[in-house]
Amino acid sequence: MTDLGLYRHLDQMAPWNDRLQVLEVIGVSDEAPDVKTFTFRSDNQTWFRYKPGQFVTLELPTADGPLMRTYTLSSSPSRPFSIAVTVKAQAGSTGTRWMFDHLRPGSHVKAYGPAGDFSLHSHPAAKYLFISAGSGVTPMMSMLRWLNDCAPWTDVGFVNCARRPEEIIFRKELELLGSRMPGLSLGFMIEERSSREGWFGHMGRIDAIRLPLLAPDFREREIFCCGPDPFMRAVRGMLEAAGFDMAKYHQESFAAPLAEEIPAPFASPTGDGAAIPVEAATPIRFSISDVDAACVAGQTVLQTARASGVRIPAACEFGLCGTCKVKKLSGEVEMSHNGGILDHEIEDGFILACCSKPLSALDIEA
Repeated sequence: MTDLGLYRHLDQMAPWNDRLQVLEVIGVSDEAPDVKTFTFRSDNQTWFRYKPGQFVTLELPTADGPLMRTYTLSSSPSRPFSIAVTVKAQAGSTGTRWMFDHLRPGSHVKAYGPAGDFSLHSHPAAKYLFISAGSGVTPMMSMLRWLNDCAPWTDVGFVNCARRPEEIIFRKELELLGSRMPGLSLGFMIEERSSREGWFGHMGRIDAIRLPLLAPDFREREIFCCGPDPFMRAVRGMLEAAGFDMAKYHQESFAAPLAEEIPAPFASPTGDGAAIPVEAATPIRFSISDVDAACVAGQTVLQTARASGVRIPAACEFGLCGTCKVKKLSGEVEMSHNGGILDHEIEDGFILACCSKPLSALDIEA
C-alpha cells in the first residue's frame, strides 16, 4: 500500500545539498545485459537540485568496509522527487557487482554530491550533438530527459554506439522520445549483429566517414561525448582532424590524469636520499577527530588524515568528484583540482583534501 503521508509539495521540502545524504532505494530495473537502473529517494524528505549530466558518489557498505564509487545521474532534475543511476557491471567491477547483489527496494546508502560540470546548462547552445558509447549514455540521457520535459523543440543529434543491438541502453525510451521531440535526430551504431534480433541500421565503429552520415552538420553543434577512454580519444581525434572548434567539445571521464609522483613519508623530494627532518613537517589539526598530525612535505591533507587515522571519505582522489570536500578553519593550502569544488565553496573555506597541500599550519573540520 502506498504511504500517501510521504507526499509533500516542493515548497514544503528543503533542497538536497552537497553534503552527506542518506538515500533509500525505491526501484531497481533492468536496462540491458548487465545494466540496471537504481532509483533513490531522499531519506529526509528533500527534493533533488542538480544539473542534468552531473554525478554523485555512493558510499557502499561492503563486507570489507565502505567503498566509494562515482556514478552519473541518468535521471532529470525536472523530476526532482527522486534520482537514478544506471550502471553496467563490468567483468572486474566491485562496487557495481555489490549493488547488483545487495541493493533492493528499502535498502539505504550514503551519497555525496551532486558534482561535475558536464552539462548543457554550463554550455548553452542552439544545437547539440550527444555522442556516447556503452554506459556513457547516462549523462546524455539525463540531459535529453530534461530537454524533453522543459524544451522539447530543441535541435539535438543523439548518437549512441554499442556492441550489439540488445546492448543499446534506453533504446525503447530513446525511440519513443524520437517520435515526440520534433528536433531530435537519433543515430545508433553497432559493431556486430545479434541472433536475438534483426538489425538494419549502421554497423561498425564511428569514424570520419560515418560521423557526417549520423550528424551532417556536426560542425555547427555543441558536442558532448562520454564513453570508454579509447572511444573518446577516437572521437576527439576525428573532430580535430575535421577542423572542428574544440572549444565546443566537452567530454566526461572519471579516469585520473597522469599522476605526479608523490614523495613517500620522510623521503627526500630532491631524490638525494636525505630524510626530511621532523621539524620540516607542517602541523594539521583535525578538529572533529581531536587529532594533531604532521604533514610531510609533498603529501596532501587526505594522505596525512589517513596516516593519522582520521577518516575523510574520498572516491576519485584527483580533485574531480568532490567527495573529500572539508572545511578549512584556518591556514593556507595549495589546491590543484579538476572541477570538484566551486569558487564560492573555496571562498567559504572549503578544500578538497585529496589535492590540497598545506602552505602553513592548518585546522581542518574533520
